[in-house]
Amino acid sequence: MATTTMTHENHDETVKDGIVLIDFWAEWCGPCKRFGPIFEKVSDQNEDAVFAKVDTEDQQELAAQYGVTSIPTLVVYRDGIPVFGQPGALPEEALKDILSQVRGLDMTEVRTQYEAQLREAGRS
Repeated sequence: MATTTMTHENHDETVKDGIVLIDFWAEWCGPCKRFGPIFEKVSDQNEDAVFAKVDTEDQQELAAQYGVTSIPTLVVYRDGIPVFGQPGALPEEALKDILSQVRGLDMTEVRTQYEAQLREAGRS
């Protein structure tokens, strides 16, 4: 599956179901240019997940919403819950490993922890 472009307008619909990997990047960013082909290649090998790219120059509001201060930054969702976030370009094997770990998550446990965090933050 090819990557998709994520914008503020399609964000909520994109992350609500399944596994979604989001690459925050910019055209001028050297590490982003090195990570981009890796992200595309792993996308082509994993059609069960959505691979989305956010151009931080075009989507500054969305980047700010995530607190992105360094690019590339990878954020991963599963079933509408953010389960991973990390700045920095990753090698192919590390990206595949993250995807494997996300697939193996016990989502009942994750959902319970996420709801508890929301309650503590007063956002339930």
